[in-house]
Amino acid sequence: MAEVSGTSTETYEPVRAVLAAQLDADDTGAGASVAVHIDGEPVVDIWGGYADDARTVPWQRDTIVNVWSTTKTMTALCALILADRGLLDLDAPVARYWPEFAAAGKENVLVRHALSHTAGLPALHGRRTIQDLYDWPAVTERLAAQAPEWEPGTAAGYHSVTQGYLVGEVVRRVTGRTLGTFFAEEVAGPLGVDFHIGLAAEHDHRVAPVIPPPSEFARPPEDAGPEDVGPEDAGEEGAGEEAESGPRLYASAANTVAWRRAEIPAANGHGNARSAAAAQSVLACGGAVRGVRLLSEAGCARAWEEQFRGVDRVLGGGPVCYGLGYRLEGRTCSWGGWGGSIVLFDPDHRMAVSYVMRRMREGDSRGLEVILATYDCLTR
Repeated sequence: MAEVSGTSTETYEPVRAVLAAQLDADDTGAGASVAVHIDGEPVVDIWGGYADDARTVPWQRDTIVNVWSTTKTMTALCALILADRGLLDLDAPVARYWPEFAAAGKENVLVRHALSHTAGLPALHGRRTIQDLYDWPAVTERLAAQAPEWEPGTAAGYHSVTQGYLVGEVVRRVTGRTLGTFFAEEVAGPLGVDFHIGLAAEHDHRVAPVIPPPSEFARPPEDAGPEDVGPEDAGEEGAGEEAESGPRLYASAANTVAWRRAEIPAANGHGNARSAAAAQSVLACGGAVRGVRLLSEAGCARAWEEQFRGVDRVLGGGPVCYGLGYRLEGRTCSWGGWGGSIVLFDPDHRMAVSYVMRRMREGDSRGLEVILATYDCLTR
C-alpha cells in the first residue's frame, strides 16, 4: 500500500486508508493531501505520493498546488467578512462600489448575484489569450462594459473565471486592497494558513505542478493564438460552455510563472488540504478558531442564504443550490476545483474537510470518497 505521511487520530484512520488506496490506484504516484478539522483542530492531516513527474520529489507537509475553483471559497469568505464588518452590503448593487459597472443594463446586478453565479456574466467576452487574464484593469474594464446574458438574479450560470474578478473588484473598491492582499492580511495571516491568491516567488520551490486531465490535447497556453477558442474551466464539473470569444483555459497554464504571480480569485489559489480546511473552519465554527475571530456567528450564517435552486445554465446536469459563494447541500457548504480538489464545511459537526491533488481528472470522485469516509468515521 502507498505510504501516507502525516497524522490522524484513531477514529479517522479509515480516511488514511482511502488516500492510500487512491495513491495506489494512480500508477504515476501523483501526490495529494487530505485534511479534516473539527472545532478548528486537525484530526486528519495527511499526504502522500510525489510532487514531480519523475517521482524523485515526495509530496511534503508544506507542498502546495493550484486548487482551481476551490479558490472561490476563499473569495467568498473575504466577502462575508467584509459584510459582517458593515463595509459591504451584499444586497447592494455592484455599481454602488464600482460605478462604471452600471453600464449595459447592469445597474441591477447585486453583490449577492456575483457571489451566486446569477449575475449573467458567465464568460468574459473579447478575451483573446489566457495572458489577458493577468491584466486586472483590462479584465474588470471589459466586465464593466459587458451586457448580462440574462436578467440578473433570474437564472444561474457558473461564472467559472469571472466571479473572482467581479467579487475581487468590489473588494478592491471597498478596501483599497486587491483580494489576494486582503485575504493574506485578514485571513491567511491571522489564521496562519498557507494559502495564496497570487503566489510570491519565494514559494515556487514548494509548488507541485498539476497534471492536466486527459481532455487537454492542444498545445501549451503560451503558444495559444487568437484562433484558440473553446470551453473554459467550469470548476468541479470540468469543462463548461463555450465562451463566445475567449480561449480555452488550459490546465497547463497553472504551471507557468505568469499564472502563479497573477491574482485570479476564482481559479489560481495555491495551497494544500490543511490550509483549505483551516480557512473554511472559521465558517464551520461560528466565525472563530484557535482564539482568532474573523466574523460573527450571524455573519457566518449568511453563507447559507439560498440564492438559486435549479439547473445551472453552464454546468447543466441535475439541480444545484447556491448560497452566498457556496454550493448548499443540506447543512453543508462546499465548492470544488477543476480536476478534483474540494473543500466542505459542516457547522453541525463544526467540521471542515479538504482534498487537493496534482493529477486532474474529469468527473472525479476522489474528494467525495474522502468526504464520505469522514462522515462514516463521525457516525461510528
